[in-house]
Amino acid sequence: MNRFDDLPQAADTGDDGGNVDITSQGQAPGMTPGTAAAQSGLGTLTSDLGILYGGDYNPEQWPAEVWREDVALMREAGVNLVTLGVFSWARLEPRPGDYDFDWLDEVLGLLHTAGIAVDLATPTASPPPWLGLRWPETRAVTRDGVRLSHGSRNHFCPSSPVYRERALGIARALVERYGAHPAVRMWHIGNEYGQVCHCDLCGAELQAWLCRRHGTIDELNRAWGTSFWSQRYDDWGEIVPPRAAPYLLNPSQVLDHRRFVSDQLLALYLEQRDLVRQLAPGVPVTTNFMGFHHATDYWRWAPHVDVVADDVYGDPADAQSPAMLALTHDLMRSLAGGGPWMVMEQAAGAVNWRAHNVPKSPARMRLDSLRAIARGADGSCFFQWRASAFGAERFHSGMLPHAGPDTRLHRAVRAHGAELRLLAPVLGTRVEARAAVVFDWSSWWAAEEPAQPSDRLRVMAQMQSYYRPLWQAGVAVDVAPPGADLSGYDLVVVPQLYLLDDADAQNLRGVVERGGVLLLGPFSAVADRDGHVRQGRFPVPFADLIGASGEEHCPLPDSGAPVASDAIWDFTAHMWAERLRLEGGEAVAEFMGADLEGCPAIVRRPHSSGGEAWYVAATPPQQVLDEVMRQCAEAAGVRGVLDHLPDGVEAVRRGPVMFLFNAGSEERKVALPGSFHDLLTGAHHAGAAHLPPEGVVALIERTS
Repeated sequence: MNRFDDLPQAADTGDDGGNVDITSQGQAPGMTPGTAAAQSGLGTLTSDLGILYGGDYNPEQWPAEVWREDVALMREAGVNLVTLGVFSWARLEPRPGDYDFDWLDEVLGLLHTAGIAVDLATPTASPPPWLGLRWPETRAVTRDGVRLSHGSRNHFCPSSPVYRERALGIARALVERYGAHPAVRMWHIGNEYGQVCHCDLCGAELQAWLCRRHGTIDELNRAWGTSFWSQRYDDWGEIVPPRAAPYLLNPSQVLDHRRFVSDQLLALYLEQRDLVRQLAPGVPVTTNFMGFHHATDYWRWAPHVDVVADDVYGDPADAQSPAMLALTHDLMRSLAGGGPWMVMEQAAGAVNWRAHNVPKSPARMRLDSLRAIARGADGSCFFQWRASAFGAERFHSGMLPHAGPDTRLHRAVRAHGAELRLLAPVLGTRVEARAAVVFDWSSWWAAEEPAQPSDRLRVMAQMQSYYRPLWQAGVAVDVAPPGADLSGYDLVVVPQLYLLDDADAQNLRGVVERGGVLLLGPFSAVADRDGHVRQGRFPVPFADLIGASGEEHCPLPDSGAPVASDAIWDFTAHMWAERLRLEGGEAVAEFMGADLEGCPAIVRRPHSSGGEAWYVAATPPQQVLDEVMRQCAEAAGVRGVLDHLPDGVEAVRRGPVMFLFNAGSEERKVALPGSFHDLLTGAHHAGAAHLPPEGVVALIERTS
């Protein structure tokens, strides 16, 4: 039986046939896909442990005498959860079928005695050398036909029957031995799923997936447009994964392959998850997401984890990092259906994998951790507990540095563990949002295929540009797929949604029809779900809604194009423009100059419902986009946590607690509408709060 036969079927809504069902069940209006399990799974831990705090622990890298020191230092630091065994397959099974669990028995016993819970991993992300040497087909093949070797990690083929059999074997042995162990409070399947393989085994699974998705070979030929370049197929067996070719590949074929890869990895996760649920019922099961990870569509994955957990690594050298971290946290909260989630990995100091690894200061470590808590996380964990002495990650920071506990970093780790216990009032609470930013993985994949009008218009750059003004204003934002229930949002922002099916387009139109504000960014609704360009004046599903229509996408020369606006101010658009004409809408800004003279650059159209539709047919400077967003938010009646936030101050309200962050290097004064108590320091703030550089307060209103 093909593994995809057991996956839940997609609802009949025009969604991808043969893929995992991402339809929401029992969610409040306005919530994005997530599950009650994702909230209750985390709640079973936090009800006993409080906010989760800890990190990956790799005792197999250390002699046994170090373990007791580690556990003692963990207790002093307030650690209550460690992830164990992620990369321990070769230690647990040094030879096929020969298991060594004695060391793990001892480590689990030490942790349990100390009151530290364990998130026990199935170690299947990094197979031992013996697997690939005895069975070479278990190693992945690149698009160029090169079979990867052992010696690193993530080198397995997701389709290999031998790999899957051996992976299930070590997983079964672990769960049978530790499924009822009192220390094991959560199971962690694999690690950072993102492997792509182009071998013949994966080709056979791709063919089966395509058959399920399209039904007939004729439908596949239609969806892929195989009349172009003589690519017609007569049999499923003729189809191969997108491999090295002399020129451009069929973009519809590549899009389907990306969908397949995400589903293929999800099926791999589900095999082990189902085994754990069978043998250890009632214990939450998860795996670690990676933010806006390109290879995996987390809208499809989220309903299948009991805890939404994320690996997030902000760059302290990047001034834009705080906003990107906030956006990523908002995505995770949205994947959890608006409920709590957790950070599974982050850096306490420096990472090892950038070209130039600027370390976090202890204040920045604290700021990043608390930002996640403010945006819905009920757990803040790190990679890793003790910095490795050898291997590829020996210069990746740990909560316990090479220099030992008498260090600035470890003192900050201990202090942070203590202060997290003070934030009990936020446990299980939500961040209530009336604004949503729309994002879709399939659209991201399709928009950035080669042979587009420009390779400079990047989806994540657009996402950040449209999100940033809301973040700066302290407006709570959910991230939603285009098919989500949007009825709870007064402002819906679509930064760039190149690919859009008809049902989702109608769903977005409904925002305006019920009186909300819809803001569409450039190069949106260009293609249908197969990647075929929609015929007619663009954006075809929204031209009447925005009161304008376009005929040509116009990437700009480096000099840009001048734009005049009485409603905002004059500016120069760079990189991108579109040739539009007004058809009932209002030109908020117009291009000037010979080629685009008089064409609207920004369009607004009010509707009788009281709603508004906006379309930005350019890439304006950030300050112009900030003003557009301010006007849209004002029209929608959406406001931030506080009015008139100083530059560089981030504000988030979670439940009864208002968090204020200062990521800058200068003190900031924030006006407050009343008297507040800071949960972190015990200080009282009446009328204003003074935030030191890299400072944060967690304010709860005083009632007396």
